[in-house]
Amino acid sequence: MSRVLVIEDEKDLQRVIEYNLRQAGYEVLSATRGPDGLRLARESHPELILLDLMLPGLPGKDICRLLKDAPETRGIPIIIITARGEEVDRVLGFELGADDYVVKPFSMRELLLRVQAVLRRRQGPDEAATAMSFGILRIDREAHRTWVQGQEIQLTTLEFKMLLTLYDRRDRVQSRVTLLEDIWNMDAEVTARAVDTHMARLREKLGDAGRYIQTVRGAGYRFARTAQETVR
Repeated sequence: MSRVLVIEDEKDLQRVIEYNLRQAGYEVLSATRGPDGLRLARESHPELILLDLMLPGLPGKDICRLLKDAPETRGIPIIIITARGEEVDRVLGFELGADDYVVKPFSMRELLLRVQAVLRRRQGPDEAATAMSFGILRIDREAHRTWVQGQEIQLTTLEFKMLLTLYDRRDRVQSRVTLLEDIWNMDAEVTARAVDTHMARLREKLGDAGRYIQTVRGAGYRFARTAQETVR
């Protein structure tokens, strides 16, 4: 049974979320204040956190940042739940390391489907496929860790998801629209340029391994078929 921590200060909404999660078979912990939620996350190590951004005592964005900065909690997926649905807020949420973003008001069916999807991604494929090497790049899918030439590289959750998406679909061109839909769940017409910005940042962090991510002019991006390919 997966344990889900709900950090939400609207008590009526919290109770509805708790009820539906329990009906779906999840163990549920909850907190209405930011400091209490952070403490529970560190002590209970849930499989997933549903996190409101506007919380008393400690904002959700700070909780997200603190959890993602700590090695012992970095791998816990976080779904942000908030009334703030502007593009800049959604981009900020992903940059903080959130795995998904749900805007109020939402249906419980939608929330449960997103919970299932995030937990499914966290479980990943069979254990033998969670760690892989490609040239000077090594990725541990389950541990959310990346190394280049033996040196660990710190990636945000969004950057790690981008890298995995391209790696899993290597030698296949991924358009900006596809990447936005599959990673950001955002409107491609409005935010397509965000892909270029984040891709440049990912390549920079990867250093010499950044050459594996190739730009296909007028089409999008692809991960090299072999480690010997160096053209971007």
